[in-house]
Amino acid sequence: METQTLDELKKLHTAAIDARNGYEEALEDAEGRGLTQLFREMISLHTTNADELARALTSAGEQADDDGSFMSTVHRAIMGIRGLFGGLDASVLPGLIDGEKRNLKRYDEALASAPTQDPLLRSQRERIAAKVQEMERSIVV
Repeated sequence: METQTLDELKKLHTAAIDARNGYEEALEDAEGRGLTQLFREMISLHTTNADELARALTSAGEQADDDGSFMSTVHRAIMGIRGLFGGLDASVLPGLIDGEKRNLKRYDEALASAPTQDPLLRSQRERIAAKVQEMERSIVV
């Protein structure tokens, strides 16, 4: 597998870990209220994506780093603060949507430079896009 493709897979893997970690913090801070079900669904989605990307990296002879990046800490802090002061209800949806749209852009970049991973990346991107659409429909205007 090409170095550029491996780099893109590693970036996506790290982003999936970071997102999962943020949603785990949100779930904990929500204490069974607010968007608990959405947080569980997003944890599952990003865990699945991270696991699939880890398998692709491992099959290419690379080691998948399950620690995430500094962004995991940032995501956890943001969710913790929101949980303390404003609750983790529908008011957080615009921020979640924005974060997931950044993830979609990462997939677009990876798809442009990692064509050998097209089926995996397209499938993962479609799952995220579907959740974004679902979240957008949930916003009460």
